Amino acid sequence: MLDELKSRLRITWNEEDEYLQKIIDRGKAYLNSKAGIELDFDTHEIAQQLLLDYCRYDFNNSIELFPVNFKNQLLELSINEGVRDHVEKNREADS
Repeated sequence: MLDELKSRLRITWNEEDEYLQKIIDRGKAYLNSKAGIELDFDTHEIAQQLLLDYCRYDFNNSIELFPVNFKNQLLELSINEGVRDHVEKNREADS
């Protein structure tokens, strides 16, 4: 994810890698809290896109605007993942 973020931000140097990784970690924690589950950012395309956007906002010191500008996507993520988690738990209980 670090390389993808650096590409998105057009960062070609390595001096900020540790700082960028901290932003990624904060973004993952934030999105996991919104989804209510641990997301797989390697395979979940919507979560991946939201994470990159979160990181872009954080890097540019505009993090307070992220929930405002991505309200619909965050709500959709929360609902979809909540429903998916509920269905999976019911399947396990029925087994």
